[in-house]
Amino acid sequence: MKRYLSALAAALLVAVPLGLSEIRTADAQQVTQLRWATSAVGSAGHRAKVALMAMLNREMPDYSITVLPTPGALATVRGYATNQFDGYYGADIAFRELAGDTGRFRGFRDQMQREPVQSFWAYTMEVGLGVRAGDRDRYAGWGDLSGRPVFTGPAPWDVRAQLERAMQTLEVGHNYVELDLGLSASSLSERSIDAFIIYSTGEASPAPWVNEAMIATDVAALNPSDAEVEKLRAAGLDVVEVPGDVFRGDVRTDTVLLVPFFYGFHVGLEVPEEDVYRMLTIIEEHAEELARTDSAFRQISEDMVNIQQRGVAASVDSVKVHPGLARYLREKGAWDDAWDDRIASR
Repeated sequence: MKRYLSALAAALLVAVPLGLSEIRTADAQQVTQLRWATSAVGSAGHRAKVALMAMLNREMPDYSITVLPTPGALATVRGYATNQFDGYYGADIAFRELAGDTGRFRGFRDQMQREPVQSFWAYTMEVGLGVRAGDRDRYAGWGDLSGRPVFTGPAPWDVRAQLERAMQTLEVGHNYVELDLGLSASSLSERSIDAFIIYSTGEASPAPWVNEAMIATDVAALNPSDAEVEKLRAAGLDVVEVPGDVFRGDVRTDTVLLVPFFYGFHVGLEVPEEDVYRMLTIIEEHAEELARTDSAFRQISEDMVNIQQRGVAASVDSVKVHPGLARYLREKGAWDDAWDDRIASR
């Protein structure tokens, strides 16, 4: 009997750890890996996605999110559509080009393996122009940059597409100069360019590289003229006022006039409705925490529902809505029944 009890005890000592190991293994297998692509290291999108990932990984233990930097948001949308990524960093202007087979997405639809959808709008991003501070008084508005060398941003980036769209609306025939981000300040100082793109996120947080450029050289914000503002708005492009002190250095104006568009961190229909809905509610619950981590999230901390509603309204004709986002907006009383036929399904 003693030998039997000893053997039984030994068996139990072995069996319990093995059983726990098997349970842990089963639990681990239930964790869903999400490869979520965003823009380049040093960009506003990368900084914001890292903050969002840290919170979601903590609050959604059944998901493991990995942030993947890419050359730009365009690459993330393309990568998702060709099954390279599980999540992407998409803007309304990119979705418009994709739907219309125009601009940076011309000819791309033939390569697509799945359609992107919209699932979470994080903030607006607002674009404008900076010039040498010593030359600021030479310009009455953006139109005075016609024929001049201008760095409107890296070629694939959505901020460049939005700024180019605004400048084309105003018929500013500038000469685009492609630069490494780190050379923008020295190129302006050395007069290789006469202006470069400046932009903020959430009307509060400039991109890190923009602030670095403003520290490295003396930059003044160049606002569009009153007539140019009217022309932009007549063409359906909004213009917002951003306090000049959100930028590093003296931008020579109390208010910077910038042209906004919507940016979001999206997933597709591979992530179930229930999980996207849960993700949105978690983001809303922790919006103030996110805003403390990165001021780009200030807008969702003030009114999460409003940003989702405005983002959908800006892009619903171009890209369908994830059913999880549709459910979230319905429950908040912010869904437009006219969007019913734009809810995505498999």
